[in-house]
Amino acid sequence: MSKIIVSDTSCLILLRKIEELEVLHALFGTITTTPEVASEFGYKLPDWFSVIAPHNKVYQAEVEQSVDLGEASAIALAMEFEHSLLIIDDLKGKKFAQKLGLHVIGTLGVLVEAKKAGFIPHLKPILEKVRQTNFHLSERLEKMILALAEEGY
Repeated sequence: MSKIIVSDTSCLILLRKIEELEVLHALFGTITTTPEVASEFGYKLPDWFSVIAPHNKVYQAEVEQSVDLGEASAIALAMEFEHSLLIIDDLKGKKFAQKLGLHVIGTLGVLVEAKKAGFIPHLKPILEKVRQTNFHLSERLEKMILALAEEGY
């Protein structure tokens, strides 16, 4: 069974800002998200996105007690699939999803995987573009990401 890839908003916003949204498609094919995330994103999603509302709105409302609306909807949707990967950057949301047993990855992890798969020739220039946004990227984290991507700078 193939994995369902569910994305929260932050990944979409960051990858759009650095003009790397297509990396998601190259790496995963179809990306699934929720109407709440699509609304928060604020731009037309490419046709390789599938927008699905979580069926269990009561559960989503419960999750909203701990994280924001977009994250709650993405977590609730990911919980509905036996095989899913949730792309989420917010630390609180990521920890919450992991406690529920979800497999999670952040946007920087997606970029590392895209580099390893050969969809990105060099990660360093992309991280330079990330630094030009409001995404928090410490020097320590950048070095760790480059090491994971097997780029020694």
